[in-house]
Amino acid sequence: MKKTVVLYGLLGGLLIAGLKLVEYRYLVVEHSIEIYGGIVAALFAAVGLWLGLKLTKPRETIVVKEIPVPVEVRVPLEPFVVNRGRQQQLGITPRELEILTAIAEGLSTREIAAKLSVSENTVKTHSSRLFDKLQAKRRTQAVQIGKEAGLIP
Repeated sequence: MKKTVVLYGLLGGLLIAGLKLVEYRYLVVEHSIEIYGGIVAALFAAVGLWLGLKLTKPRETIVVKEIPVPVEVRVPLEPFVVNRGRQQQLGITPRELEILTAIAEGLSTREIAAKLSVSENTVKTHSSRLFDKLQAKRRTQAVQIGKEAGLIP
């Protein structure tokens, strides 16, 4: 008995679903112009809202305010003198010292070569030997070690 009731219920449900589908198809065929017009209107509304939000979005303004900061600059009372004893102890040649000074000034390899009238390869060779003697891996490290050793101001 239960199987029969469930079977008739399922068949009735399928029949109602089929009728609704037919009614929907008839509705779409009958009123297709109105449906397409509604879809186009919805698309235009969405594009209009998006464009309106995009155009009326507040723009960011960057305000640059310069604040003077006092900086203490120490001026040595006497001129810098190279620590010749440390230079000889490390085995640094005068040309290597020139290159270390130029590196401390922030010059590139090409600029150092032009300043000293040598090739870039010569500057690289002297720099490599200088880094080995100072046990430095980078230019900045070599400058720091050179300052601590009293080789450059």
